[in-house]
Amino acid sequence: MNQFFQNIVSNIGVNDVLDILIVAFLFYKLLGFIRETRAEQLAKGLLVLVLVALAASWLHLYTLQWILSNLVNVGLIAIVIIFQPELRRLLENLGRNKLISNFSGIDLEEAEEITIEIREALLSMSKSRTGALIVFERETTLTDIIETGTLIQAGISREMIGNIFYEGAPLHDGALIVRGDKLWAAGCVLPLTEDKKLSKELGTRHRAGIGITENSDALVFIVSEETGIISKAENGKLERNLNAARIDELLQSVYIAPDKDSLPDRITKVLKGGRKNA
Repeated sequence: MNQFFQNIVSNIGVNDVLDILIVAFLFYKLLGFIRETRAEQLAKGLLVLVLVALAASWLHLYTLQWILSNLVNVGLIAIVIIFQPELRRLLENLGRNKLISNFSGIDLEEAEEITIEIREALLSMSKSRTGALIVFERETTLTDIIETGTLIQAGISREMIGNIFYEGAPLHDGALIVRGDKLWAAGCVLPLTEDKKLSKELGTRHRAGIGITENSDALVFIVSEETGIISKAENGKLERNLNAARIDELLQSVYIAPDKDSLPDRITKVLKGGRKNA
C-alpha cells in the first residue's frame, strides 16, 4: 500500500497540482453561483434526472432512456435561454478586473466631500419622504442603462440630487446613475428583479434597485416614498433601515476602498503589515 501511494506522489508534477487547483476553484465558484441563484433548483432537478437515467439503464427501460437522452439535448438549449441573466452575471463576475478602479482619479478629500453630499441628500429625502433611486456604477459599465435616460453629467451635490427627485420634476420617476464623480444620467429605466420571494410591501422602485444589482456589481440606494426608509441593494440582496454611519461606510466602499490603491501600493501595505506582525 505504501508503495502504491509513493508511486502516485512521485508521478504528480507541478502541472498536475496547478490543474487540480484550477478545477477545484472553478467548482467552488460554480457551487457558489448555484447557491446564490435560481440554479439551485435547476441543479436539484438535474440530479433527479441523472438518478432516473441511471435507474432506467440498470432496469433496461429503453423507452425511458430514449426520452431522457433527447430531453438532455433540448434541455441544454433551454437552460441557456431560461438562465440567461444568471449566466450573464457569472461571466461578468469572471471578467471584472478588481485591480483597476473606476474612481482612481478621485483623491481622498474629494471622495470625502462626495460622501457627505450624497449622505446628506439621502437623509434629507428620507426626512421629507421623497422617493429616490441612485445607482453607483463600478466595474460593470451601465451604458445600456444610461441610454434609457437623460444625460446630465453634473457635479455631485445634495441640491442637485434633491432637484432631480423632487416630486413633479421631469426625471424624478427614473433612476439616477452616478459614474465616478459625476451625476451622469437621470430618469433611467432599470430591469426589475425576478425574485418571487420578495415581500409584497416592496414596490417597483425597490424591485428595480435589486434588479440592476443582479446583472452588475452596482451599488444602489433606495429611499421609500411611503416610509422614508433608506435601503441598499447590492449583489441581488436588499438591506433596509440604513443610518448615516452605514451610508458613509457603503459610500467609502465605492470611493475610498482599498481597490483605489494601485497594485504597488497594495503590495507595499501587505509587506508593511507582515513586518509589523513579525
